[in-house]
Amino acid sequence: QVQLVESGGGLVQAGGSLRLSCAASGRTFDSNTMAWFRQAPGKEREFVAAVNWSGRVTYYADSVKGRFTISRDNAQNTVYLQMNSLKPEDTAVYYCTARGDRAWFDYSSLNRYVYWGQGTQVTVSS
Repeated sequence: QVQLVESGGGLVQAGGSLRLSCAASGRTFDSNTMAWFRQAPGKEREFVAAVNWSGRVTYYADSVKGRFTISRDNAQNTVYLQMNSLKPEDTAVYYCTARGDRAWFDYSSLNRYVYWGQGTQVTVSS
């Protein structure tokens, strides 16, 4: 059974940092594009960041560019999201996701992703 399990969420003050982890089990994802999405209350799930299979290519939503960093450790089958200079508008449930292949097109499109974690809550207080 394939599982993506997020951890590292919590409550932090504005300006603070958090590091999210996503541990995969059931299969390896070293050949898959992976990403983070988030969903705030009453809003649609939105793209945050994506990383290609090797970790050498990344892309970010404009709202987090320069503050968040996505990375991966294929040996550990884990993806990370380092979040710095957090703002109250970053408050959301953050989801780890993986595509079924290494394709990179439409990396910000939710519908391209096959495997999803259960999410981890990030709350940023002002």
